[in-house]
Amino acid sequence: MDIENHIFKDLKFLKSPNFNERPDDKEISLVIIHSISLPPKCYGNNYVEDFFLNKLCIDDHSYFKEIQNLKVSSHLYIKRDGELIQFVPFDKRAWHAGKSNYKGIDDCNNFSIGIELEGSDDDCYSDEQYKMLTMVVQKIIDHYPLIDKHSIAGHSDVSPLRKTDPGKKFDWERFLNAL
Repeated sequence: MDIENHIFKDLKFLKSPNFNERPDDKEISLVIIHSISLPPKCYGNNYVEDFFLNKLCIDDHSYFKEIQNLKVSSHLYIKRDGELIQFVPFDKRAWHAGKSNYKGIDDCNNFSIGIELEGSDDDCYSDEQYKMLTMVVQKIIDHYPLIDKHSIAGHSDVSPLRKTDPGKKFDWERFLNAL
């Protein structure tokens, strides 16, 4: 699995409309780990993909009415079985972190790559997800020189008053030691 033109080659790519250009003065220097499941704590469906593509059928679940006007997408999404899907090229500004700050710099979307894990704050992540996340982040580190294992944060780290993901059950030690 290689990165070519800021997209993983030979990978499922679903182009999300929820991105724009990065500011010219911002280089990719951070990876943000998130978690998501739609509806909350329901796994093994395609609702997250539909959400990132603005194609979510709001009549399928009452929770979807709460999020129907949100326009978001991460760069990557790792399902519980380890399937990896890309939605936004890495050189583009995906809308994943919202109001955020990392080491005194606001708006992390400007300089980060967002990776969503199918999950929830209080569920464990699968072995397949850790394996894929490790492989993907290592490839990102190899490709983008400003990123190393010390420039990886959780959504909760960059938006601590708003977000708690990837949650207390995400095994940071396991993940970082595997890099």
